[in-house]
Amino acid sequence: MSWSIPTLIEQDIKNGKAQYRTFQTGNGGQSILPVPANSYVVIFGYDYHPAGAGLVFTNEINPASSVLQVNESLVWFLTQQISFYTGTDFYPFVHKFDAEYTPMVQNTNASAPDNEIVTAYRVYNSINSSPIARQVYITSTNDVTITVGLIKNTQRASFNAIPVTGRTPQGLTYCGSPQAPSTQTNYGPGATPLQFMQPSPKDYADFAFGLLPANADGQAFATPDATNGLLDPTQYIATLLGDNYLFAANNYYLNLHYALYTETVPEQRG
Repeated sequence: MSWSIPTLIEQDIKNGKAQYRTFQTGNGGQSILPVPANSYVVIFGYDYHPAGAGLVFTNEINPASSVLQVNESLVWFLTQQISFYTGTDFYPFVHKFDAEYTPMVQNTNASAPDNEIVTAYRVYNSINSSPIARQVYITSTNDVTITVGLIKNTQRASFNAIPVTGRTPQGLTYCGSPQAPSTQTNYGPGATPLQFMQPSPKDYADFAFGLLPANADGQAFATPDATNGLLDPTQYIATLLGDNYLFAANNYYLNLHYALYTETVPEQRG
C-alpha cells in the first residue's frame, strides 16, 4: 500500500465535514468523475490494475542473440498512462510494467536427426500485472476527466550537445559534454505530436537549439493516437481477441479514493 488518507482529510471525514468516496472505472479509456455543484473533491489515492493481465504471447527468438526480444503485441501493455484533467490543471502518471518470460522451449522437428542445429526458441511472454497503489493530492471544483491508455512508440526527434548555462553547469550535468542527449521526443500523432522538450522549454533560446516547436511541453506524456500515442486499452484488446472475447481479467480497472466536500472550496487548500 503506497497511499493513506491524509491526516487533515481523515479528521474532516470523522467530523462530518467531508465524505469518503470511491470511483471505479475500467475498460474504455475515457471516464469522468462527476463533482456536484457547490462542492469540491480531493483525490488522495488510487489503485490501478493494468490492462493485459492474463494475456500470454509467444515469440520466436534466435538463441545466438544476447537480446531477448519482447513480442511486439505485448509491448503496448508495458507502458500505461493515467491522467487527470480538472479544467484548470493536468496531472499525468506513467506506469511501467515488466515483461515476464517462461523458460525457453526448443523448437524441434521429431523427424530430424539428433544432431540437427536448432535455429530458434519459443518464449512465452506476459506482463507482471500486480496492482499499483499510488498517493496523489488532486483537488477540483469541476468534473474530473480521467484518461487511460497504452503507449508503445516514442520518436527521438532531435538530439543536441547541450551548452553550459546558469541552469546546467558543466561537470554536474550533460552540459559541456561531447554527448548529444535527446532534446525533443515526440508523443502522439505524427502530424501534430506533443513535443517533449529537454532540458526545458523555459528560456529555450539559451540552449541555441533553434525555435521552440509549436506543441512544446516540458513534461513527458502521451496524447491519443493509435500509432504513436495513447491507445484505448479495450480497443486494442478487441483487435487481439475479438469483441466477443473481452474478458474482464484482460482489461484495466482504476479505483479512485477521494473526499467529497459539499461546500464551496476554501481559498486555502494546502
